[in-house]
Amino acid sequence: MTQLPSFSGLTAFHAVAQHGTLTRAAKALNVSQPAISRRIALLESELAAVLYDRSHKPLKLTTDGHTLNRALEAGFGQISDAVEQIRLAHAPRSVSVAGPSGFIAFWLIPRLGELHDACPGISVRILSHDFGDTPSIGDLTVQFGPLDTDIRNGRKILGESVFAAASPLYLAKNPGLRGLDDIDGHTMLSMEHGRHNWYDWPSWYKAIGRPMPARRRMQEFNAYAMLINAALAGQGLCLCWSGLLDSFLETGALVAIDGPRAQSDRGYIIAPREGARKRPAVEQVMAWIAAQSVV
Repeated sequence: MTQLPSFSGLTAFHAVAQHGTLTRAAKALNVSQPAISRRIALLESELAAVLYDRSHKPLKLTTDGHTLNRALEAGFGQISDAVEQIRLAHAPRSVSVAGPSGFIAFWLIPRLGELHDACPGISVRILSHDFGDTPSIGDLTVQFGPLDTDIRNGRKILGESVFAAASPLYLAKNPGLRGLDDIDGHTMLSMEHGRHNWYDWPSWYKAIGRPMPARRRMQEFNAYAMLINAALAGQGLCLCWSGLLDSFLETGALVAIDGPRAQSDRGYIIAPREGARKRPAVEQVMAWIAAQSVV
């Protein structure tokens, strides 16, 4: 039987082929860059062959390198499939759902009871992130963007229809506020950096074809949950996403201001993580969430 070279050398070589640079390979394997270089040099010595052409930046596989990498891709792929199969056979029925904090707080959490009833025996773990944070990755991940984005195995769950709203507390303090024509001089609660990602007040007014009020006070937030808490506390007017804040509208905690709505081709999409896609519990939770679609 042919004696195989060291496994550490093979994994170092494969990591560089996957990630493109020694630095990214070292980070993926949680070792130093010199350690990666030494392992590949030892592997080349064991094989008496040059695997990388070091005259190129980034490194370029030689013919022998391509031959070895094809074999490792197949071998590591089979190992990965076997490991995933074993884990699934013994894993608890747990599904993590990740998404923007506004969606998690105002759409998912109010429906958790219904979700648990529809998916008995499945433990749901919630992960959220605010704008500017590194997005959390779950077994299922919700993201906001153009609905025509081609996301593998993704499902559209919520479109974007946006209108102005305020709490009864704010309206009581401002009895003359009945429609958009009365907004001049009022406080507008707004998200930072919204215009290129979702509607803020200037882009919303542009979408409905009206000029911004000449007099206004802008109060900015970097998290939509904070903005809505401020609106509920009577601190100003907010932009309300249909489907996202329905529970507040149904209970009267927020009241829509008379006027047009802005529509866009954006919305929320849910998609499974590739390694979790075939797990029955993940499919069950995703199917339930997708069934609530209002796109």
